[in-house]
Amino acid sequence: MIPDNEKYLSLATQKRDGSLVWTPVWFAQGQAQPDYYVFSAGDAGKVKRIRNFPAVQLAACNMSGKVHGKTINGRAGLVVDEATITLAYGLLINKYGWQLRLTNLFSRLFGRYQSRQIIKISLLSSD
Repeated sequence: MIPDNEKYLSLATQKRDGSLVWTPVWFAQGQAQPDYYVFSAGDAGKVKRIRNFPAVQLAACNMSGKVHGKTINGRAGLVVDEATITLAYGLLINKYGWQLRLTNLFSRLFGRYQSRQIIKISLLSSD
């Protein structure tokens, strides 16, 4: 499990050729552990890859993506119901505060907020 005091996690999604793409993202732990929520642009590569291959890997990392924690296997899904989207944004705002509020402001100003995608990641049992 990734401690909630970590600011970033590195999310690995699978490409069609089987290789992994690691991306540092903000995350918040769900109320039903061990679930995590992240957000992304709806047209981002990671969203497209999750649609095709929901198996993911994640690990704690720094802002630049350098992993400093154990890699964990998970399953990602794209959230579509409003209640879960609202819950996820609430958890993310509680964790990131003014940083996420500022990000949201710029996303709204540039018309990208509505195209965001919430991703729910459920951890698989550890090996």
